[in-house]
Amino acid sequence: MHCPFCGEADTKVIDSRLVAEGDQVRRRRECLSCRERFTTFETAELVMPRVVKQDGVRQPFDEDKLRAGIMKALEKRPVSIEEIDAALNRIKYRLRSTGEREVQSMKLGEEVMTELRQLDKVAYVRFASVYRSFQDINEFKEEIERLSHGNGETAADVARALAGDEAGKGKV
Repeated sequence: MHCPFCGEADTKVIDSRLVAEGDQVRRRRECLSCRERFTTFETAELVMPRVVKQDGVRQPFDEDKLRAGIMKALEKRPVSIEEIDAALNRIKYRLRSTGEREVQSMKLGEEVMTELRQLDKVAYVRFASVYRSFQDINEFKEEIERLSHGNGETAADVARALAGDEAGKGKV
């Protein structure tokens, strides 16, 4: 580490401490030439993987695009911004923690569906209908059936919520 005062390359670490919930290291350093002391902060550079689209095109991960897709599915649904931000952070964490340089767009879509399923069932069905390219009402019914199994909720409950939310809009 170069000294910010004299430019000398020889510095020594006097003290190191974890800060920011253990995500950062604070180091107190001393220049061996001019004896000035200074503080540095060290963090891991966590790069998001590139997204590989179904047609093979690779593009940088775009958090704004991910957020927009989730927000569209959650439009007019009772989910707070804090819950949405937490879901986005969980998705990003899971993507980064793989250590992979690339992620298939299909995997990213599945991560979004996992989060939406927990946040709001109607938003989940909305997203699934676009993501899985539903062609008819039977595909909606099948997805609602899959969604309702195992959580005490009936398919009719989910369908009523979906119908009530979509009243007057004419689309899902």
